[in-house]
Amino acid sequence: MSATYLNRARTVAIVATLSMLALAGCTSSSLSSQNAPRGTESQGPGNSSLDAAIGGSQRSNPARARDVYRHPKETLQFFDLGPTQTVLEIAPGGGWYTDILAPYLRDGGHLYEAQYLSTSADLAAEDSATDSAYRKKLANNPVVYSNVVVGTLHAGQFNGFDSNASFDRVFTFRNIHNWIKDGQLDANLRVFYGALKHGGVLGVEEHRARPGTTEQQMIDTGYVTEAFVIEHAQAAGFVLAARSEINANPKDTKDYPHGVWSLPPTYEGGDVDRSRFAAIGESDRMTLKFVKP
Repeated sequence: MSATYLNRARTVAIVATLSMLALAGCTSSSLSSQNAPRGTESQGPGNSSLDAAIGGSQRSNPARARDVYRHPKETLQFFDLGPTQTVLEIAPGGGWYTDILAPYLRDGGHLYEAQYLSTSADLAAEDSATDSAYRKKLANNPVVYSNVVVGTLHAGQFNGFDSNASFDRVFTFRNIHNWIKDGQLDANLRVFYGALKHGGVLGVEEHRARPGTTEQQMIDTGYVTEAFVIEHAQAAGFVLAARSEINANPKDTKDYPHGVWSLPPTYEGGDVDRSRFAAIGESDRMTLKFVKP
């Protein structure tokens, strides 16, 4: 699979996040997690305020249509998000989770966003365009987003804010496969570790590959094994606190001609088997909670 092909798929996914039509729902799996220590300032989010953020008018109808696949309330509760925490989201793309985190943290917490800038020259223009569109979106709605601090992550370094042991939570959603391809996964995990306070939580959601999938297959298909993520996070110093099936999708057979990008919202294959992929829904995903000891 060529770099151009994957780049195009990645761009389509970002655009689709903001503009896709409502999709049919799929059956979600129930929560299953291990007992685990909680991070600093850990507190379950007030249901009313989180519900208000998820139901707020700042979210578009296409964004809401993805809730059936992404389970934002359950996912953020699993990561022990609290309203007074200082949170860093990595690679927000078009801002799907920003639309929830910004109003939720606006009054009592702090939200930082780090757009990812690849070390690959052929992705530089795409990453710059994503960053510019994201900042414009935030600037156009200061009532919701004026307190959000936006910086960048490039070559294992944050720019635009102080990151040394500053955060209660670091979140990343469906980005690991891109960092494997970019050769920056380990550098990124190390900088996440440094950015978290002791006891802080790294929350990871990622497309889940079958056990035994090779690293090259992960790059080509966008699906990553849980064992690979856990191994590299532990090498950076993290402790696996819990894993959840919140974002599992047993309908996802993971054997498509265009990898994970065959599925919604990307539909890389166009109209070929589109109804089949729509019925499957978005990808089967791991949801992992790591703690900085």
